[in-house]
Amino acid sequence: MKTEEIREMSINDLIERIETERVNLLTMKMNHAISPIENTSKLRESRKNIARMLTVLQQKQTNEKK
Repeated sequence: MKTEEIREMSINDLIERIETERVNLLTMKMNHAISPIENTSKLRESRKNIARMLTVLQQKQTNEKK
């Protein structure tokens, strides 16, 4: 997911999407522990997407307070 797409989302949508991505990441980690997945870069990509969304969420919440 690109940063531009994330910035267009509302705060509530971001919160929901972050929770969904966290659940997906946890599921992928568990699956990887049981039987290694072929493309491990998906784990890294998922973590980075969550970080991007958290960053944009923080920026939006800060701008909203001002």
